Amino acid sequence: MMTPKERLMTALNKEKPDRLPVTVHQWQGYHLDKYLGGISELEACKKIGLDAQIQYFEDMAQFWVTHADFEKFNTKNWRDIPEAIKDDPDDRKVHHTIETPEGKLIYKTAGDRKTTWIKEYLIKQDEDIQLIKKYMPVPKLNLEPLSKKYDEVGDDGILRGFVWGDQAGCWQHAACLCDITDLILATYDKPDWVHELLEILLDKKMQFIESMKGARFDLIETGGGSSSSTLISPDLHKEFCLPYDRKMHDALHQFGFKIAYHTCGGTLGIEEMIVQNGCDASETLAPVSIGSNQEPWDLKQKIGNRIALIGGIDQVNILSDGSKELIFHKVSELFQKVGYDGGYICSASDHFFETPVENLKWYADAAHECVY
Repeated sequence: MMTPKERLMTALNKEKPDRLPVTVHQWQGYHLDKYLGGISELEACKKIGLDAQIQYFEDMAQFWVTHADFEKFNTKNWRDIPEAIKDDPDDRKVHHTIETPEGKLIYKTAGDRKTTWIKEYLIKQDEDIQLIKKYMPVPKLNLEPLSKKYDEVGDDGILRGFVWGDQAGCWQHAACLCDITDLILATYDKPDWVHELLEILLDKKMQFIESMKGARFDLIETGGGSSSSTLISPDLHKEFCLPYDRKMHDALHQFGFKIAYHTCGGTLGIEEMIVQNGCDASETLAPVSIGSNQEPWDLKQKIGNRIALIGGIDQVNILSDGSKELIFHKVSELFQKVGYDGGYICSASDHFFETPVENLKWYADAAHECVY
C-alpha cells in the first residue's frame, strides 16, 4: 500500500497509484473550528481518511486569508495601515491606507469567519500602477519554517505553495487590485495599460520565485478563478493570461517545482492553453452543477494524459448536501470517466464550510474502493 504522499505524487506524475487519491482543496479554519474541534488540517485528513494537501500560506501575502497580517511586509516606502471600522468577527470592515513617498493608495476589505473580500479596489487611476511598480514590496520566502512544515506533513500528504501576491497568477492578481469589469473593459480600451500592469506584477512574482530556490514544496499553485472561461473569453485568456503564466511556469520548473494551474470555474475553450502554459496539473475541474461550463470528463477527453487533473467534486450539492449513495456514485463516476488511466486526484472543487463530517468520511470511503 502506498503512503498518501506516494499516492498523490504518483498521480501528479500522470501514473496509476494503488487507488484513487482523495483530498480537499484548502481545508478552511472555519470548518475545522466548527466541526472538528479546532484540529489541524493534517489531523483532519488523518481522521477522515484523506490524502492530505496542506497549503503553506506564510510569506505569500494573500489578503483573503482570514486574520492576515497586513502590516507584516511593510517597508519605509510602502506602509499598509489598516483601520478596523468594524471588528465583529462575523462582520469585519477594514479600511487600508497605503503610504508611499509619492502619494497614498486606498483600498477596503470586509469579511467574516469564513473569508475576506474586497469592497473598494486599490487602483483608481491609471497612474496608480506606477506606485505599485516603484514601491510595492516583494517578500522573500523564509525556507526554515517551510522546511519544518514539510517534515511535519511527511508521508501523510503533500505540501503546496503559492507564488506571492493576492492571487498567484498575474491576471488574477490584477483582478484583486482593479474591479474585474473595469479590467476586462480596459483590455479593449487601453490594452497597453493592462499589459503594463501585468508586466509589473510578473516582474515582482519572478523576484519572489528567485527566493523559492531550494524550497521544499511538492506542488505550487498558480492561476486563479479570474482566468476561467466562465469569466473571460478564450481570446482574452490567450492574450492576457497565457504568456504571463508560461513565463512564471518556466521559472518555477527551473527550480524543479510541479505546478497546478487553478481556474476555479470553466475551462471550455481554454483547454489547449492550459496545456500550453506548461503546468503539470489542471484544477479544480468544477462540474456544471457548481457553475462550470463543462464536466470534468469533457476536459479529460480533450486533454488526455498530457497533464494531471485535480478536483471534480461539487463541494456544495454533492459533498455537503448529498446522500451517502450520491457521494459514492459521484466518486465512482469520476474514477471511471476521469481517473481510469491514472493521473487524477479526486478533490473538492473549492472551499466548503458547512459540510457534515460524516459526508467527508463517506467521500473518503468511496475513493478507497476505487482501486487500480
